[in-house]
Amino acid sequence: MITKETSRRLDPEKVVDSALAIADDEGPAAVSFRKLAGQHAVTPMALYRHFKDKDDLLAALGDRLLSDVVLPEPSDEPWDKQLQALLTAFVTALRGHPRLADLTLTRILVAEPGLALAERAMELLVEGGFDVDDAAEVGRQAICSLISLVMTDPVAREVSDPEAREASLRMKRASLGALSPARYPLITSAADTLICPASRDRYYDIGINLVVAGIRGVLD
Repeated sequence: MITKETSRRLDPEKVVDSALAIADDEGPAAVSFRKLAGQHAVTPMALYRHFKDKDDLLAALGDRLLSDVVLPEPSDEPWDKQLQALLTAFVTALRGHPRLADLTLTRILVAEPGLALAERAMELLVEGGFDVDDAAEVGRQAICSLISLVMTDPVAREVSDPEAREASLRMKRASLGALSPARYPLITSAADTLICPASRDRYYDIGINLVVAGIRGVLD
């Protein structure tokens, strides 16, 4: 039963939890105040006391992902090793939410956890030899690249149902398998890896390594 008392006790953090679960499963477009109100036994208007609109709620989801980033403590390691650890921490927080990774992009310079991430990244880049403006640009492009890495995870992009996922992967393998080995010897020999990486950890390790190596290359 929906009551005024229920509405007053509505916990916005629990609403964010519910919205996160919906968005992870169905995508951000599936999040609605009506659906969330039903889950929390309140009227949709009760949610407007905590969130101005859906965009405000999605911003809260982005902030939640950023709050999950565990920043490594400064160490005596070289700047690029520390930067790699920092970027790995960012990716680790996003990996479980590939459909939502881009929600962090507009919140990094707004939410406190995002500001802390950005400040630390720029500190390391300046330590590595970039001036402040170049550190800002390099840092921004690195973050964008890693968000894209998460959003294009070949496994995460597949449907969540195991049987449907396997059927989809079989079709993609069959499509590459039908190519001429004489004309596309490398593609056909690496078909399985091209369709679905054998190790998601390795997929992310390679992606982060490429970003860090590219940053070092800019200094050369």
